[in-house]
Amino acid sequence: MGHGLLAGRQGIVFGVANKRSIAYACARAASEQGARLILTYQGERLREGVEELAAALPGEALALPCDVSSDAALDAAMAAIAEQAPRLDFAVHSIAFAEKAELEGEFLDTSRAGFLKAHEISTYSLIALAQRLAPLMNEGGSLVTMSYLGGERVVPHYNVMGVAKAALESAVRYLAYDLGPRGLRVNAVSAGPIRTLAAAGIANFSDMLEIGRTRSPLRRNVEASEVGDATVFLCSELARGITGSVLFVDAGFHCTAL
Repeated sequence: MGHGLLAGRQGIVFGVANKRSIAYACARAASEQGARLILTYQGERLREGVEELAAALPGEALALPCDVSSDAALDAAMAAIAEQAPRLDFAVHSIAFAEKAELEGEFLDTSRAGFLKAHEISTYSLIALAQRLAPLMNEGGSLVTMSYLGGERVVPHYNVMGVAKAALESAVRYLAYDLGPRGLRVNAVSAGPIRTLAAAGIANFSDMLEIGRTRSPLRRNVEASEVGDATVFLCSELARGITGSVLFVDAGFHCTAL
């Protein structure tokens, strides 16, 4: 038998884009802790890169497409997942999107279409995946999603994504309540700002990094690997008594009033 917090466990990480993505950091951490993994990606243009990343993991993960904006595509993805892994022990949801125009200027200017798109991809996708994953998950299974402090407090230019993250964290609590009797846990990791491809679309993102570095108790920003490690903890037996919670991995920034 292998060693590690997730040794002998099967999991899936949704939303891998590239080697700098938080999703990939979670996948790497889980793989290093002994998990067998499936990675999903959005769109054919990401396929080759994610397949290479999957092959490079210690456990040589499998890569599959998954478009969360379509129920038909989700059903097809779940069928492929079930064929490869009839039973799952954990799943990581690292999927979020808002149009670049919505992350500039004022929240007041949010468009109807932009609001709906951000919530469909960033929030409803967790619910849609939970509906399909629950029947596949072993008792004691864990579902973890990625949030950010902008869901609790105003972060300039985070705009509609902040509102979507607030809804996501509320969804975590409601899903935890519904899935708890089945022995399944649902939690979120609220990470500090990390320079990823997705973050590049947020206006003045460099200011967010500087504020985090100078005002957090640890006087630094966090790394994606730290988010990955915390996610592994929530997916492991060590967190068996934790559900419906948001775990901050932000060098302590959330506790300050600066």
